Amino acid sequence: MSEVLRTHTNHIGQLKTKRDSTILVSEKKKSGKSDKIAIYTFVDAFGWEVYKKYGFLNKLMPNAKRLETTFGFSSAADPSILTGRYPDEHGHWSAFYYEPNTSPFKPFKYLSMLPGIIFDRWRVRHWLSKFIKFAYGYTGYFELYSVPFAKLPQFDYLEKRDYFVPGGILKTDTIFDWCVEQKIPYYCSNWRHSEETVVEENKAEIRKGEIKLAYVYLPRLDGLMHTVGTNDIKVNEKIRWLEDQVTDLYDTAKEHYDDVSLYVISDHGMANVRGSIDLIKKIESLGLNYGSDYIAMYDSTMARFWFPNPDARSVIEGCLEKIPEGSLVSNQELEKMHVPYQDAKFGELFFLMDPGLLINPSYMGLKVIPGMHGYHPNDKDSFASIISNRPIPDEIKSITDIRKTMQKELEMYAHGTVHAYQ
Repeated sequence: MSEVLRTHTNHIGQLKTKRDSTILVSEKKKSGKSDKIAIYTFVDAFGWEVYKKYGFLNKLMPNAKRLETTFGFSSAADPSILTGRYPDEHGHWSAFYYEPNTSPFKPFKYLSMLPGIIFDRWRVRHWLSKFIKFAYGYTGYFELYSVPFAKLPQFDYLEKRDYFVPGGILKTDTIFDWCVEQKIPYYCSNWRHSEETVVEENKAEIRKGEIKLAYVYLPRLDGLMHTVGTNDIKVNEKIRWLEDQVTDLYDTAKEHYDDVSLYVISDHGMANVRGSIDLIKKIESLGLNYGSDYIAMYDSTMARFWFPNPDARSVIEGCLEKIPEGSLVSNQELEKMHVPYQDAKFGELFFLMDPGLLINPSYMGLKVIPGMHGYHPNDKDSFASIISNRPIPDEIKSITDIRKTMQKELEMYAHGTVHAYQ
């Protein structure tokens, strides 16, 4: 991904040098610095409640707001940030969707005969995921998680393309597509690199004084809070480390730009886990046949069902209605949350766990972990956050509004026109 983005940045740089000298003069002032840059640091799962508990560079970045998030997981939220649209518009929601005809996992029915004691281990599946990703040429994030090999042939995978690269989203554009169209030089982190490397790579681009937008991708807080919850001392230590990295980026930018807009954004929050249920066991006890009667995808916090046999729906609905730890999600609620539920590949029936409760075991993991997200967007621990050294307008209320702030920061460069400050 990094090389693709560098190609776009270099191309934009070439276009800039072909403009008349008056525009180039406005790029570099007498101070020797470039005029302006906007730095957006994405911190995965740094939700509003976590921000309220720990704070973040309160003096440097005194402006902060709670943001509504999307229903689902990062596969829905991250594209919503980049596109400024909801899943029912950009087409990305759940990574795994029901489509046996196009499933790339048909050979996995043979792997299902291998011993689970080996192939159910996360490390083994992680390396197998890497091999499959290479074999199929996937450029997006790909992970098999704990989906049983025997069930995989029922599903296809959505994130085959890297959506941090222009042209990566199914139905709409991203802020990066917009920057290319508007001839605005930018830099987006390579999400495959370590956080330390990402910071150094962004600093190197900032020192050139050419880019107008830096998108800094720092996702490891999410994994930490999955492992220890939100209250562990390690979370505070990680957030303080993140403060140091953002300060370093800001100080570097101030050396090379006269004006630095600084933002920290997140996609969702994190809830502390307080219990779990074995939903798979409850469904399997109904005597229905997986494959011919129903298909199910058991995510960590929700279950989605499809019904080759329509008569099976009422049986499963009746079971789910009796489970006090969660509830069925109506089509009206799915529509309100902008889930593309009318596209049946994502599910025909949806069951959502109450905040803090897990489906365990699930197709996403075989153990109960201390922290999880993916609950109802209205739950207090679901809300995302935006933090800045700039005032945040009242109309910025959702993660889908983050792109508006980006375009506002960059509007003076739109259509290849640079206006000198008065």
